[in-house]
Amino acid sequence: RRWAGVLVALAAGAALVTGATMAVLRLTAPPPQTGRLSDALAGISVALPQGWQPGPVAPVTGFTSVIRDGGGGLVMARPVPGPVENAKKATAEAAELYSRLLLKGDRVAIVDDRQIPGGHTRALRAEYQDVVNRPAFLRVMLLTRDDKAVLLVGLLQPEENTSRKALDSVMTSIR
Repeated sequence: RRWAGVLVALAAGAALVTGATMAVLRLTAPPPQTGRLSDALAGISVALPQGWQPGPVAPVTGFTSVIRDGGGGLVMARPVPGPVENAKKATAEAAELYSRLLLKGDRVAIVDDRQIPGGHTRALRAEYQDVVNRPAFLRVMLLTRDDKAVLLVGLLQPEENTSRKALDSVMTSIR
């Protein structure tokens, strides 16, 4: 009985020390590093979630800023010259253009097309018949403001549900 009591006391002490150590480490750990992207030409700003970094140069001419994650996600922004009369039509035209430039899928389908506060968005999903390419996802978002508009293009290759949610979250957080 005496040995059982000693063993229980030692186990309880070890659990208490381990719990206290974990609590101290969690409380003193620095917060995760997040960056911020500000694009004065496009007039946008976004707090970058963990894993996203500003890119040096956008892969498509005309875009003034780009952010990337390590899993194949990319968001580009550019100002739209002049006023936008019909946000839905302009978004559809941009989605068609960038799907031909960036996706080049064997089958491209519209998976989302809706008005959002201050603009319009359209998302496309590309599927490929070859065995090498996996499905890709493209979201085009046009943000209309008082005197200028901003076009956002998000690309995800390969498309996965969690990555798609992260891309959409980043794009909707851009102000």
